Amino acid sequence: MVPLREKPPAPQFFESSSMTAARPSAGVYLAHKSVGETSFEVVQRFHARLSALPGRPMKVCHGGALDPFADGLLPILVGPATKLFEWLHDAPKRYRARIAWGTETDTGDLHGAVTTSGPADQLSADQINAALQKLVGWSEQVPPTTSNKRVDGERAYEKAHRGETFELPPSRVYLHQAKLVDAVTGLELTCRGGFYVRSLVRDLGRALGVPAHLTALTREAIGPWLDPGAGAELRLEPQDTLPWLPARALSDDEWGRARRGVAISSHEPTPHWPLPPGFPAPKPQVCGFHQGALVALFDSNDNGTLTMRAELHGLSPEAASPRR
Repeated sequence: MVPLREKPPAPQFFESSSMTAARPSAGVYLAHKSVGETSFEVVQRFHARLSALPGRPMKVCHGGALDPFADGLLPILVGPATKLFEWLHDAPKRYRARIAWGTETDTGDLHGAVTTSGPADQLSADQINAALQKLVGWSEQVPPTTSNKRVDGERAYEKAHRGETFELPPSRVYLHQAKLVDAVTGLELTCRGGFYVRSLVRDLGRALGVPAHLTALTREAIGPWLDPGAGAELRLEPQDTLPWLPARALSDDEWGRARRGVAISSHEPTPHWPLPPGFPAPKPQVCGFHQGALVALFDSNDNGTLTMRAELHGLSPEAASPRR
């Protein structure tokens, strides 16, 4: 598979004092998933390292799967951070993709069986970009049959691999921007969580009357989080966890009252990292920090108060040594 452009060598750690390289402990990690491995295999590596440590094993999950043929940034949530999964959908996700014109496949990617074919020699970049702009914004998108969606309690891809026939209902998704970057085959896009690039390419081809499928996909970033590159893992410091949500520092008294179920003043909290202009606002929740640790997520109420939605334990600043 030919990459869209050559990547520079992966750094061992970001040049940032707010991130430290990874070791197994509670928190959010930025890992790189390679082409050919599954997201679950990356999770298993973390779980194996955690299981080798003394004490009670912590839960581990990823923050949004990548298909086996894709590569790039895969957040790994460890311990209490597994409670943060749903809030990752609110962040912009940036991808690079490669399109093959002339054939559509049943999976929407290079590993599927061809279902439709047609000539693509008359396509121009202007035509494709014009069609792309019509897909920007909110839309109802039908996921691929080999997606991670659940059907009757089972993953869709498991049913598809057994040859079962079924239909997935459309999901409401958001595409922030998309453009060609390399003749008529390279694509860069930014979307919200839950968006399927395979479905975008399929729908783009149908809109143009030229079948298309996806041949390569790289997730470059989620919000301000960047792909650390092959072999690198980075543990986020608490202030970099969900930085697109407003943050609120709590005094000892406020934290004690919040834990007793008492509402506290919001004090107009602000996010560490603002979303791009025009990007949909996140859920009305606030990150609560106490003594430098991310201790809770709060609901933001219309009366200017906060009530605790989920208490977190163990998401504290921590020194760690680089890992490759």
